[in-house]
Parts: sequence; C-alpha cells; structure tokens
Amino acid sequence: MTQALLILDLDETLMHARETALEWHEDFRIGPYFVYRRPFLENFLEQVSKSFRLAVWTSSSPEYALEAVPNLIPSHISLEFVWTSERCTTHLNMETFERYWIKDLRKVKRRGYPLERVLMLDDSPEKLERHYGNWLPVSPFEGDPADTALHDILPVLERLSFLENVRRVEKRFWLSLS
Repeated sequence: MTQALLILDLDETLMHARETALEWHEDFRIGPYFVYRRPFLENFLEQVSKSFRLAVWTSSSPEYALEAVPNLIPSHISLEFVWTSERCTTHLNMETFERYWIKDLRKVKRRGYPLERVLMLDDSPEKLERHYGNWLPVSPFEGDPADTALHDILPVLERLSFLENVRRVEKRFWLSLS
C-alpha cells in the first residue's frame, strides 16, 4: 500500500496572519501581515512526514504561499506540491451571493493520487464540500499560543495512515477517535 497523501491548508490551519500584531512577537511577516505559527507545528510536521506524503493547498495567492511555505515547512521535509488559489474553483453561495473557493480533489486524483488515500487538514468545511470523506477538520487557529490542535490530532492521523480507504471513517469528531 502506498503512503497516504496529507494535504495541509495554510491560513487558520498551520498559521494565522493579521494586519495588526498580537500581544506577543510574530514568527515572521508577509507584506503587511504579522504571521503566527500554530503551536506544535514543527513537531507535527516531523511526525506526519514519517507516515504521509505531504502537500500544501491554500486558497491564497501564489506570491503569499511562496513566502509562507518556506517559513512553515522545514527544508528537509519534501512536499509533493504547493497549490494556491490558481488551482481552486470559484463557487457561488446562492443564499448570500458571495463567492468562495473550493478545493476540488478531482484535480489531485488526476495527478495519480487515489482519493481513498488522501486527507486534507483544513479549517473551512466549504472548501471541501465536494469531498467531505477526505476532510479532516481542525478548529480555526487565530493566534492563541495555548492551542493544542496539531498535537492532539497526531494519534488520529497515525491511525488513519494505515487505512486503505480514509473516506469511510467519520472524521468530523476526530477527538473522540483518539
């Protein structure tokens, strides 16, 4: 069985960026944004890179991702791809008439990754509305230094890494799985 692919979102999943600084020093800056890494990020990446192939897919711009990724992912951890808003699909909410991005995993499948072995860690359910079986939800990170989500999810990811079909497991309540 091939290693499963874990796709990671950036904003509010691995990091938080804002135009005004929080009470503590930022980890890095991107343009006008003060950026804060989610606690336990380095350990999380080290652990999941042992069990998964890793990728990043953000609905942010290519320029933003180009600056963020090297500040988040250590150089010795390889990524299968880094995709940005250019790979997202625009969708219209018919109730609010607001546009939003969807991460259509059929694009990942066309690249040869079987969707039964693909997980996406993302704080936004609407981004994966076409692929809930692949979505591993995480609470939005807004800079809280006491956040433990990346640490807490490691046992769940370890268990999911061995499954032939991750889509068959209910993941909305992943804390009850650990």
